[in-house]
Amino acid sequence: MPSPPYLDLPFTGDYSLAASVTLAASALFVDKLYPLPAGEVLDLAFALEGSWSPVGVRIDQPIPAQVRAQVLANPDGASPADIRAQLRRILFLAVDGTDFAAVAARDQVVAGLQQRQSGLRPVLLPSPYEAAARAIIGHQLPVRQAAAITVRIAEEHGVRVEVDEHVLHAFTAASRLAELPLVRGLATRKVEQLRALGTAAPGWLDSAHLRTLARPDALAHLQKLPGIGPFSAELILLRGVGDPDAFPREEKRLHRAMAAAYQLGDEPAVEKLERIAQGWRPYRSWVGLLLRNSISR
Repeated sequence: MPSPPYLDLPFTGDYSLAASVTLAASALFVDKLYPLPAGEVLDLAFALEGSWSPVGVRIDQPIPAQVRAQVLANPDGASPADIRAQLRRILFLAVDGTDFAAVAARDQVVAGLQQRQSGLRPVLLPSPYEAAARAIIGHQLPVRQAAAITVRIAEEHGVRVEVDEHVLHAFTAASRLAELPLVRGLATRKVEQLRALGTAAPGWLDSAHLRTLARPDALAHLQKLPGIGPFSAELILLRGVGDPDAFPREEKRLHRAMAAAYQLGDEPAVEKLERIAQGWRPYRSWVGLLLRNSISR
């Protein structure tokens, strides 16, 4: 049987899948219950936004200028163009990274981060809908506990996807989340919020629509969903929609990392942090990732 064809995932600027693979696996909870494949590759299972068709892919980077994906599971016959577009968004390859190096030229902190984490870009969740679900599940829970519950919901109510020798699960489609039964380890209130999310998702969490809204309007729009407050709304925009140039006012971990990196003392004003972040434009989200990642090393 011939091997499935590859989809090229074009990008501009510097990018390293090897630098992003561990981050991607952690961000998508792939590493919580499933072994990672050997080598510098990433296996993903996800639902295409809108149709919720399950897809399983293996991504690699055979040469520095090429990232590609082999579609190993596509039971609904989803369009290769749709798969390519969503993968480029998940890996942040759809954003022109040509001028990212120029940010380092005017900020020595960024220069050091780029040198230590060369080619690293943020990794997005497959859709704003999934980002919202994870925000509800994870609110006031330890990361590992939230990850285990999310994986359990995907296994029990999502779609099983075989990617080579691995069995993964695409996250639960909105229609099934709307009928979610009680989940072990998850408060009844959160289950009710997830059901409401499943009902609202088809029209409320479209990524193309959210990208057309001004940031304050998008945040206000998202906070009308049950269980979504200011922090979660920012998380959905950053990790679900993929704004490359946003500074999160609610993310205290990033604020602490900035205070340490720029020697600002304890708890500097958010306005002061925002002024520093102006120098990171148009990649404020990317620099924020490098800073957060640096304090976990």
